[in-house]
Amino acid sequence: MSEPVLAADDLQAGYERSTHVLRGVSFEICLGEMLALLGPNGAGKSTLIRAVAGLVPKFGGEVRFLGSDITFAKAHELVRAGLGFVPQTENVFTHMTVLDNLRLAADILPKGERQPQIAAMYGLFPDLGRRPQLEAGRLSGGQRQMLAIARALIAKPKLLLLDEPSAGLSPKLVGELFGKLREIQTQGVTILLVEQNARAALSAADRAIILKEGRIVHEGACTELASDRSIGQLFFGFMPAGRVA
Repeated sequence: MSEPVLAADDLQAGYERSTHVLRGVSFEICLGEMLALLGPNGAGKSTLIRAVAGLVPKFGGEVRFLGSDITFAKAHELVRAGLGFVPQTENVFTHMTVLDNLRLAADILPKGERQPQIAAMYGLFPDLGRRPQLEAGRLSGGQRQMLAIARALIAKPKLLLLDEPSAGLSPKLVGELFGKLREIQTQGVTILLVEQNARAALSAADRAIILKEGRIVHEGACTELASDRSIGQLFFGFMPAGRVA
């Protein structure tokens, strides 16, 4: 069995040493997999993904990425190592154009690779290619989220982390977003995402982890979780009706 892309072992993290938000979290994500982090508000989902991205202090445990210990690595070091992160808010420069947002993200690449990568993002997100000179602040919510994802993909990450990617989007745009994430996944990018929209996440991801009060209380294939009525009632307030196409 191949080594996981990302593995956390007994991870403890939070914003103050006296108050741990994560209380011993262990999980793995395999190459090419899409793993969803689910759970009620305040469960520690965003703290977990931000801790992996090097943005929240860790107080115990270990995180390994592509076989290397990244527990205390800085966020910019992780980007260069192949980890891309898309925060929920402030994920684009609103007063810069679409093109300038992408150019800034592409600065991490050798000069000869920058323009081809920007062109590749326009191919992946045609809406962005049709309005490269538009200020990002004038994009629709869905287009802005696509730009944020494109910025993270510019650096050719092996693992893409997304914090609440569907927040504020209409049901139609949520469907389009997750369709695009599945397309990105087929290109060999492993995806770890935090979602409040459990239905959408369970319909798109391969596996899901459910957090409660900073601990993992359940994990499994999305096809199984989507049909488990007790999990739906307990954590999400709905009765699962199976995996949505």
